[in-house]
Amino acid sequence: MGTVQAARPAQTLYVTIRRDELGRLREENDLLKQQLAQLRQLNQGHQPQALPVTHRA
Repeated sequence: MGTVQAARPAQTLYVTIRRDELGRLREENDLLKQQLAQLRQLNQGHQPQALPVTHRA
């Protein structure tokens, strides 16, 4: 077995981001959300149908 280690408290990470970078990331996020919605819509039309259950005698 491995050694037991005490849990460490959570750490906070601070970052600096420029406004233009933030704007670009927001645009990319919106685009990815749109693509995800489109993929989900396409996937709904291609769900496999359940096959009927047959019993052998």
